[in-house]
Amino acid sequence: MKITAIHTQTIEIPFEKPIGTSIHNITGVAGLLVWVKTDEDVEGESYLWVIGKHKVPVLEAMIKALEPIIINKNPLDTEALYVDMWKEINFLGHKGVTIFGLAAIDWACWDIKGKYYGISVSGLLGRARDRIPAYASGGLWTSMSIEDLQTQATSFVEEGFKAIKMRVGLPDSGMDLERVSAVRETIGPSVDLMVDANQGLTVNQAIKLGRGLEQFNLVWFEEPVQAYDLAGSAMVAAELDTPIASGETEYTRYGFQDMIERRAADILMPDLERVGGVSEWLKVANMAAAVDIPVSPHIFTEHSLQLCGSVSNVNYAEHMPWFVELFQEKIEMIDGDILIPDRPGMGFSFDPEAVRRFSS
Repeated sequence: MKITAIHTQTIEIPFEKPIGTSIHNITGVAGLLVWVKTDEDVEGESYLWVIGKHKVPVLEAMIKALEPIIINKNPLDTEALYVDMWKEINFLGHKGVTIFGLAAIDWACWDIKGKYYGISVSGLLGRARDRIPAYASGGLWTSMSIEDLQTQATSFVEEGFKAIKMRVGLPDSGMDLERVSAVRETIGPSVDLMVDANQGLTVNQAIKLGRGLEQFNLVWFEEPVQAYDLAGSAMVAAELDTPIASGETEYTRYGFQDMIERRAADILMPDLERVGGVSEWLKVANMAAAVDIPVSPHIFTEHSLQLCGSVSNVNYAEHMPWFVELFQEKIEMIDGDILIPDRPGMGFSFDPEAVRRFSS
């Protein structure tokens, strides 16, 4: 089998109403759908996403820049392809948009591999589980009122979630504490609760807020400080009993090696497009397992399920509903767990009608 071409399509998914975090005001998400074509009747799919459609062309340009490196190569040789692309981006560097491009191609090749052999990617890798606890991540924004937070938290629990995440990082830490207290009171002690500051705090602010949050028995305190401030994140982690989760904005195994060595986080959160695709995600998860650190994938809920099913140290899947309409298949959840599909490849395929709708 040989790769013959890469096709891409820009999409934009608007939100019904804007959402806010400590550093974002988001009206929708944009993305680039990717198809890796072969000379046989099988193709692989992946996608990249950004905040702001104007950023998409740079992602497409990076993928197209890598296309000559993989044409006429065997997509089943995922590690060899990865090494070839890794060498090709040396001049531009191994962080940022280069890794996005590499990730999309690697990920699509894993989809091809599973489809070619008629088995799920988790089946190829050796399944560790067929379901994974999920936390509701598509809500509880800083832009919401306390009343709206309570209403939505109740809705998440009624939908079957046994874990939910809310955003913090307001200028007044007292307001954050009041809001978390209201949500905790609403959902009770038996539902797991996480908070995410989206990198919006200084080290001192994070420690102060984190100490106040200890009373709410949180599963984790996510991205309390800027992602590049590993020393600061390590200081916060050392000062608090609540585990620190981070890594969604980190690149490749070398970035995560630095995080591990600095003890910058207690839970690592590799993101498929930033870490470098399936191949690199697996390396990071295994590095973390070697030092007994759990991992939880960032967004990309549908495709990350195959990764959740293939390693033993994943603690939660993030349920983010932003992209559910893109796929023909739908996520299934039972008793707070998402079922990991055993369909060939990554287990989810783009819905042509949705692609047309979001491309217009």
